[in-house]
Amino acid sequence: MIDLTPLLAFRWSPRSFDPTAELRPGEATALLEAARWAPSAGNGQPWRFALGHRDDDTFKRILVNLPPLDQRWAGRASALLLAAHLTPDGSPGRAHAAYDLGQAVCQLTVQATALGLHARQVRDVDRRGLLADLELPADLVPYVAVAVGQLGDPLSLPADLRHRETGLRRRHPLAALLVPYATANSVS
Repeated sequence: MIDLTPLLAFRWSPRSFDPTAELRPGEATALLEAARWAPSAGNGQPWRFALGHRDDDTFKRILVNLPPLDQRWAGRASALLLAAHLTPDGSPGRAHAAYDLGQAVCQLTVQATALGLHARQVRDVDRRGLLADLELPADLVPYVAVAVGQLGDPLSLPADLRHRETGLRRRHPLAALLVPYATANSVS
C-alpha cells in the first residue's frame, strides 16, 4: 500500500462511542476551525454548523431527527454537529455549496483523527425537522449530522451493529475508481 499520512490511513467512522467521554476544552473549537479553513469556491464558505454536546438541547434536537437505527448509537457520542450549507442562489460562492460543505466536513473529520477522536456522518437526516427544531434560517439546507467522540466498546452495540463494527474495513481497489482511459494512461 502507498504510504498515506496516518491521519487518513487510521481515520475510521465507528458506531461505538464512549458514552461517558466528553470533548475536552478546545476540541470542539479545533474541529470547527478545521472546517472553517476548508477550501471553497470563490472563498464563499457556504457552510454552517450547529453543535450539541451530549444531553444539551441542541444535541437532543439533532438526535431526534436522525433515523431511529442511527439514534441507537449516535446518542452515545460526545457531540453531534449538524452540517448545513447556504441555499445555492447563483452567486459564485454558493454554486457549489454542497461540495464545499463536504470539504469542510472532511477537514473536520481529519482534525478529529488528529485529536484522537472519531467521527461518523449520518446523511439521512430529517431536513424539515431540523429546520424547525433548530429554528434554522430558511436559506440553510441541513445536509449531514456528524457524531464525534472517543471510541467505545463495540461489544456494547446492539447485536445487528456489532458485526459491522468489528468486521474488516474494505475499500474498492484503486483501479476500480478510475475511468478506463485514466486507468490505462496514468496509474502504475
